[in-house]
Amino acid sequence: MTLLDWLVLVGTTVSIVAWGIWKNRKASTSEDYLRGGRELNWPTIGLSVMATQASAITFLSVPGQAYEDGMRFVQFYFGLPLAMILISAVFVPIYYRLNVITAYEYLESRFDLKTRLLGAFLFLIQRGLAAGITIYAPSIILSAILGWPLEPTVVAMGALVILYTVTGGSKAVSQTQKQQMVVMMGGMVVAAIVIVWRLPEHISFGKAVDVAGALDRMNVVSFDLDVQDRYNFWSGITGGFFLSLSYFGTDQSQVGRYLTGRSVSESRLGLLFNGVLKIPMQFLILFVGVLVFVFYQFNTPPLLFNEPLRARVQGTERAGEFAAVEAKWEQVQADKRAEVERYLAAREAGDAATASASREALRASSKEAGDIRKEAKAVVSRALPGVETKDSDYIFIGFVKRWLPSGLFGLLIAVILSAAMSSIASELTALGATTTVDFYRRVFRRDASDRHVLVASKLFTVFWGLVAVGFATFASLLDNLIQAVNILGSIFYGTVLGIFLVAFFLKHVRGHAVFGAAVLSQGTVIALFMLSDIGYLWFNVIGCALVVVLALALQVVLPRQPEPATTAGA
Repeated sequence: MTLLDWLVLVGTTVSIVAWGIWKNRKASTSEDYLRGGRELNWPTIGLSVMATQASAITFLSVPGQAYEDGMRFVQFYFGLPLAMILISAVFVPIYYRLNVITAYEYLESRFDLKTRLLGAFLFLIQRGLAAGITIYAPSIILSAILGWPLEPTVVAMGALVILYTVTGGSKAVSQTQKQQMVVMMGGMVVAAIVIVWRLPEHISFGKAVDVAGALDRMNVVSFDLDVQDRYNFWSGITGGFFLSLSYFGTDQSQVGRYLTGRSVSESRLGLLFNGVLKIPMQFLILFVGVLVFVFYQFNTPPLLFNEPLRARVQGTERAGEFAAVEAKWEQVQADKRAEVERYLAAREAGDAATASASREALRASSKEAGDIRKEAKAVVSRALPGVETKDSDYIFIGFVKRWLPSGLFGLLIAVILSAAMSSIASELTALGATTTVDFYRRVFRRDASDRHVLVASKLFTVFWGLVAVGFATFASLLDNLIQAVNILGSIFYGTVLGIFLVAFFLKHVRGHAVFGAAVLSQGTVIALFMLSDIGYLWFNVIGCALVVVLALALQVVLPRQPEPATTAGA
């Protein structure tokens, strides 16, 4: 990194954090700390909700996902706008009417204490692990690409987020996320412009899209019904709907964001704002990955995008074998470039037959390149047994480092760090609030003073920050980070959503029935995840449906349970 890159990176990051701390340094009560005084407007809420979901994993993994698999991942979000409408209509008014701090308080008022604690416990498990991945993801990539030591990178990122989260609480998180969201989206727009600018002079934007389509990277929508296919219209509109409904409706990292609104209307508008803009935002991020793919049709891409791993292989006895694969790689890339030019020339001349034949040859050449990549990874595995060869998360950051001008590289690193900090801060705030409100204050210290609750909230936030940093330090790189987080959520979200849907719509079902149904459903989903090939988005549907069906059945056979006493807000 150049001096200009460092100035842009440090200046952007420090200014955002310092502004958030200064703006919200007077969080002197637990109400201010946990709910930001409930005075935020809808644009702040909307941007905060979007920034919470758009972690560094989004900006590292999604472009790589598009590079390898095209645009079809955007279907994952097709159910989100529908979920936003339902949450705005049903969830938000209930949370405001009961004056809850966490979503799980409502479960006690509707069912009983054990159901509240189960919902909170499932949240703490999945979100606690996800926070570790959220820290680990950008840390290991930045460590590998920039040569930073991994452990200090993890600790530094975690410490910075813990600092401004604990200092300013929920309001500080929401306020800083506005600035972070601007940096994130601005950085991606700049990246897209630079990629198009870097294409050969005779390659227009339209031709770039044409090449992407010829190589099946513009596959935005698929109506094929296949439960083993992770991304199609049906999995997105159903599984994605249930995942979004659970995430935004019952996950405290999101619920805590829109409960900081000054009214029901402000929270609703913030959620609907997210529902309108989320798909275009994800489309843009994916399209940046497609543009990187097109760019590498005219410029030879690395055989391995994880450059430090390549260097390690070259220091082993398999170096000669790897060099031979690299020679084949260079040749197939040259052939592919020539085929791209022939295809575009035929298209421009209006020669449909030649263009069709050239497209098939181009796809065959692309498949050959993919086979060579697999061969190279096999050599890596023989040279370094047990090493992770999946490198899609390195594609975008590697491109940024090699091809972006000085200053813009620093900006894109700032984008990744901003995304990491915004998402981690929301997760830590939610974990601390849930531990304090649903466990510590409810079970152990019901008579605690406001000052005691405030201090406990900050300590639990620090605790979860240390847990996340510890997990991130010892975690290993997963198959694809964006998928890892979504898989983790899908395992637990369906069960939690089922509990809430029973609470909202099946008024005759009581706590014993829904508690037993949730335990059985969660066990079933975990078993399906371990033993079946079902696409993970369907776990949201399965888990939710099982809770509803089993709760209805158990309500018939279990002894009748008395109405619970209302304790929301306790």
